[in-house]
Amino acid sequence: MTQDVEMKDHATPSHSVSSAVPSTLQHLKEIASLIETGSYSKEVRRIARAIRLTIALRRKLTASVLSSFLDHVLTPGSDAHARLSAYVPKEDEHEMEVDTATSAVQIPPKHLLPELEIYCYLLVLLFLIDQKRYNEAKTCSSASIGRLKNVNRRTVDVIASRLYFYYSYSYELTGDLAEIRGDLLALHRIATLRHDELGQETLLNLLLRNYLHYNLYDQAEKLRSKAPRFEAHSNQQFCRYLFYLGKIRTIQLEYTDAKESLLQAARKAPVAARGFRIQCNKWAVIVRLLLGEIPERTIFMQRGAEKALRPYFELTNAVRIGDLELFRNVAEKFATTFNKDGTHNLIVRLRHNVIRTGLRNISVAYSRISLADVAQKLRLNSANPIAESESIVAKAIRDGAIDATLDHANGWVVSKETGDIYSTNEPQMAFNSRIAFCLNMHNEAIRALRFPPNTHKEKESAEKRRERQQQEQELAKHIAEEDDDDF
Repeated sequence: MTQDVEMKDHATPSHSVSSAVPSTLQHLKEIASLIETGSYSKEVRRIARAIRLTIALRRKLTASVLSSFLDHVLTPGSDAHARLSAYVPKEDEHEMEVDTATSAVQIPPKHLLPELEIYCYLLVLLFLIDQKRYNEAKTCSSASIGRLKNVNRRTVDVIASRLYFYYSYSYELTGDLAEIRGDLLALHRIATLRHDELGQETLLNLLLRNYLHYNLYDQAEKLRSKAPRFEAHSNQQFCRYLFYLGKIRTIQLEYTDAKESLLQAARKAPVAARGFRIQCNKWAVIVRLLLGEIPERTIFMQRGAEKALRPYFELTNAVRIGDLELFRNVAEKFATTFNKDGTHNLIVRLRHNVIRTGLRNISVAYSRISLADVAQKLRLNSANPIAESESIVAKAIRDGAIDATLDHANGWVVSKETGDIYSTNEPQMAFNSRIAFCLNMHNEAIRALRFPPNTHKEKESAEKRRERQQQEQELAKHIAEEDDDDF
């Protein structure tokens, strides 16, 4: 009896190990059946759900599982099967026997759906990118795009949008992003003619990313302004669009619009997209500093973002104090980080803001101060610091940064007394901006609500019409009786 018990205990782990391999394959088969159902019923939401399930299984994809799935879905000997199987390496015979045994349970479909074929391209492309085989991923993505151009079905649009993204991503990983700019423009034109709004949204973001990667901001703005406008279908694509729009607006010195776009992108981004939100916060911090605002400390203390935002925290501290020497040290210390983030040219613009903040602090602290002391406190290291400080103070007074007068004869800066801010329109403007933000959030929440499709087109049945008429008659009779009682 003891030996039987021991044999059973030893046999159970091997069974669990053997069943672990086909579990991923079984999930892929369920996803394939979901895509097939969505294709026949023309329900795009089923295919969108299949894509979400695929992303969850991405880390579990192996060569043996992928090869078995291709044998299950695609017809052996077909062009698509031969082309995709060439990218998948052959495993040892034991694993192949396990996969074929599990795949032999179901009979492959007689007619291959375009959705399933495009989905197989997506799976192989994900596998190649995860295996860091970027050159083969480029070839596979180009072949998938060539196949997509011949398919015009709305149920393929969700899978096609993913393929567009990884097509551009594979070329970006190899540093050949400029080669596909013409192809992306042609695909965007095809998506527009086919009324594929999700494809248009994805391709527009890919084109903007392509232009911004090479600092072609004018071309990006021309494309963005002339592209067709429509309602956003994907929250992720809308967040990317807001981020690219914020970068374009920042370079074009439209800081107010850039701040709104960047903060909205960071707010709408999913919680899992930590890297994207960090990039949005980096640019938003620079824009707010250029506007003369000081970001809150809580932005730099977000979980998982403290290390990435540390250079921008020290930069904000230098701008807040108005110390020009500290600003120079921070800019030199983190020059590599700022160049990598593409914000170094914007930080050069901040020098004037640092000087203006220092002047504002000086004008609040001193009712009268000499220009030599101003140059010393600002730490101006020019050949003639007094003349430079005089021109800086004059410009700040003209722009309204400080409320003071300049005495050229004695070389003094005389500050005026600060008035009551509540006697101005600033509190009203602050409340107006908050109210506008709340109303905008309410309108977006209303637009995001989901309603059953074609409810306005459904015809009323005879039974429902009789019930409605009976209720209307009873209501009219009740109102008439109440009117009689009143009289």
